[in-house]
Amino acid sequence: MAFSTRFLSRSTRQVYTGHMILQPEKAISARSYAKAAGSAPPALKGDEMLKGIFLEVKKKFDTALGILRKEKITIDPDNPAAVSEYAGVMKTVRQKADLFSESQRIKYTIESRTQGIPDARSYLLALKEIRIKRGLTDELGAEAMMMDALEKVEQELKKPLMRNDKKGIALLMTKFDKINQKLGIRREDLPKYEEQLELKIAKAQLEELKKDAFEAMDTQKKREEFKDEEMPDVKSLDIRNFI
Repeated sequence: MAFSTRFLSRSTRQVYTGHMILQPEKAISARSYAKAAGSAPPALKGDEMLKGIFLEVKKKFDTALGILRKEKITIDPDNPAAVSEYAGVMKTVRQKADLFSESQRIKYTIESRTQGIPDARSYLLALKEIRIKRGLTDELGAEAMMMDALEKVEQELKKPLMRNDKKGIALLMTKFDKINQKLGIRREDLPKYEEQLELKIAKAQLEELKKDAFEAMDTQKKREEFKDEEMPDVKSLDIRNFI
């Protein structure tokens, strides 16, 4: 069915994205290799580098596919147990295929996109942009509180707060700690927040799979040879049969 193809397509994109996003050090070493190996023909250098990347991505994809062939996925986004089970399967895929979780991906995105930002205000605005682009919501209103805290610090300093200003940043961090305390956010609870995020993502992905399955079955039902056949319940579909 078409929906199983889309499911595999998503898995493929995750593997490719995981390779490119989560392992930037390999991209750097590849560039260094390209510069250092001056005696090798340019085409050979590129071919060898691409071959290495392809083999690594293929290995990750095969690993992910092997797990998906074994684990049963129930396409029922309204069932917490099914969502939790699916999240567990995808966690296993990430661990075995050496891919980042969503929170790790966000962390890397923040580190890479804010690396050259000199001031605290631009840094916080960049965080907001990243949050919006990734579809995350600020339900607690933490961003507004953080910007307000920055305003107060800059008023005390009587100048923009730069990220290399250790004293000013320490003052801002103290205010941020108070905000976290007010909102009930504790550093030791971060694993719980990460788990909640992964469950939200799992639910959204199952909803997409359910939508794809309905569309695929509706398309098939319009064909003459399937017109009189009763379409199965999406929950009963076993993706392993289509891989």
